Amino acid sequence: MTDQQFEMWQSRFAATEDYVFGEAPNAFLVAQAGAIPPRSRVLAVADGEGRNGVWLARQGHDVLSLDFSPAAQAKARRLAERYGVTPEFVQVDVHHWDYPEAAFDAVVEIFTQFSSPAERPLKWAGMRRTLKPGGVLIIQGYTPKQLEYGTGGPRVLENLYTAAMLHDAFGDWQIDHLAEEVVEMDEGPGHAGRSAVVGLVAHKPG
Repeated sequence: MTDQQFEMWQSRFAATEDYVFGEAPNAFLVAQAGAIPPRSRVLAVADGEGRNGVWLARQGHDVLSLDFSPAAQAKARRLAERYGVTPEFVQVDVHHWDYPEAAFDAVVEIFTQFSSPAERPLKWAGMRRTLKPGGVLIIQGYTPKQLEYGTGGPRVLENLYTAAMLHDAFGDWQIDHLAEEVVEMDEGPGHAGRSAVVGLVAHKPG
């Protein structure tokens, strides 16, 4: 991640007391969360202002929430305090974090598409390594068709996901769900309106 990217996101999160992507969890995560066993150890990758990590903690999971923005994590801590949960927050660039081997029962990556094509394999290699055998991976991202809608996500084609890309990265695992679709999103001002997305749910062999 470049210094320019860091400053852009830090400024965006710090510019308002409101939550850029809302306070409610991502709808795809909620729909697929039954795949996560009760009281799991869960990693929320690039969790931003904490809406997903806090919600997972409210479901009884032991959550580690990663993000590089101090402003975002300050909001995440406030959200967690409001709900009386205590996820662990670590400020880090998710491309260069030392992902521990087989440490999590579930890994969640929701709209982390600031990753460049060079950075994305680093992030995904870490996510693969840190998930326990038998653990579940949940990903949602925007597809290239999202550029037609402009309702959220990066305007950089190379940073967007496709089903084929996710299959290439995780196709050696048990894929339970992999689909591109167009949905109506209502997740704060940052994700609002007709949107082209792809979702993946996969289990690591073992």
